[in-house]
Amino acid sequence: MRTLLVLGALVATLASPGSPTPLPERMADTGGGSQLITAVAAGTSATTGTVTWWDRHGGRWVRAGSAEARFGANGLAEGAARRQGTSTTPTGLYGLPYAFGTEPAPAGTAYGYARVTDRSWWCQDNESASYNRWVEGLPEDCRAAESEHLADYGTQYAHALVIGFNYARPVRGRGAGIFLHVSGRGATAGCVSVPADAMRRILAWADPGRRPHIAVGTRGGPTAITRY
Repeated sequence: MRTLLVLGALVATLASPGSPTPLPERMADTGGGSQLITAVAAGTSATTGTVTWWDRHGGRWVRAGSAEARFGANGLAEGAARRQGTSTTPTGLYGLPYAFGTEPAPAGTAYGYARVTDRSWWCQDNESASYNRWVEGLPEDCRAAESEHLADYGTQYAHALVIGFNYARPVRGRGAGIFLHVSGRGATAGCVSVPADAMRRILAWADPGRRPHIAVGTRGGPTAITRY
């Protein structure tokens, strides 16, 4: 009986006219699935903010968890206009193709999970046919100086999700290797990062069958998260 009363009170609270409208319900698009990650910064010059993950239940979005976040060292930039090498995090709404890590997948991970090896690279060479793709062993047309050796980032890439920015049909010069990963000592080179425990919780929560997406944006202005 007590459990029913608590659940009843929760439903009443969610339905209360005075309750704040959940962020996903104020967005232009959430990707069509029933899971969503939002990454919000105060403005485009911010390097910190908040990542929240949400579930859609009974026609409403419910917060499942939240953590402090870090963004690019030079803040955020509109994804459609972003340029590679600017250390900015692209704003927009993106799919999450797969997960990877230097460590084994956290318990409960449902996503396809690629384990990093000493031969794992993310090709960022604009001249390569493998631009913005994971490769095992560098192809001849992908220069090491223009790519990222994933095993060199044991802390940040202990666990990560690929963000589908510039991924399906890569535009050269727009940017490559944008992930949701574990935070290091400071801002990122353009990724979104969260503490290690939060990253593990996100991977245990995310269900590819529910088509999760990530939305990155600011509280207001042209890059407001509610626009995506």
